[in-house]
Amino acid sequence: MTRLLKVAGFLALALFILLPLSQAVTLSFVSTVTREDVPLGSFTWLNYANVFRTERLAASLINSTIYVTLNVALCIAVALPAAYAFSRFRFRGAHAVFFALLAFRVTPTVVLSLPVFLVFARVDLLNTPVGVALAHAVFNVPIAIWILESFISAVPRAYDETAFMDGHSTGSFILRRLVPAIAPGIGTAAFFCFMFSWVEVVLARTLTITDGKPITTAIQSLFGFSTDIGLVMAMTTLSLIPGLAMIWLVRNHISRGFTIRV
Repeated sequence: MTRLLKVAGFLALALFILLPLSQAVTLSFVSTVTREDVPLGSFTWLNYANVFRTERLAASLINSTIYVTLNVALCIAVALPAAYAFSRFRFRGAHAVFFALLAFRVTPTVVLSLPVFLVFARVDLLNTPVGVALAHAVFNVPIAIWILESFISAVPRAYDETAFMDGHSTGSFILRRLVPAIAPGIGTAAFFCFMFSWVEVVLARTLTITDGKPITTAIQSLFGFSTDIGLVMAMTTLSLIPGLAMIWLVRNHISRGFTIRV
């Protein structure tokens, strides 16, 4: 009976999650506006073709891919040595700095959108994927440090000492020994950095006024007095693919990471 309830609960949850997604995917293959060559409500690939034919929509796919990739790479590159320092070294004010980073992370992005806009306008980083990546990194680095610090702390200090006795420098130890040892933590941190950056709207919209717009703002711009729902759903479906690919690539690290964390 207990097993039956678990199966029923799992199926109900899967239905709750997958039903909206299945409707979105289905509508992406349906003609939802009147066209001379495609009857209304018929099956068509035209929605996907129109995504790539429309310059701003195709560009938004490239822009999002660029700034999310840059964001994840920058966050891991900055957070890894910082997390190692917090884990292995004791200095005055370390706990205060650590919790200040976390406090900054929970600050709503809309509160800092204007200061970030003014700073980026001065350094000519508006309307570029690089600017969006840097802005997202500001919010993602604290959470990446927090995740990686806990994984590094779980590695015995003797592991470091043995590597240093073997002739490794600090940089060599981190890259060759520590990174493989905390791969689940890196995968978990990369996943959270990716997800925040991929779905974030406020900073992406604020920093991309004319060019460099990401998927989120491109989808939003499709809604109007006469909305092509099929085109919106095609764009939405395409936006899901990188997220699913990211989950697939780091699935083992994420599962191991959450197990270790527990």
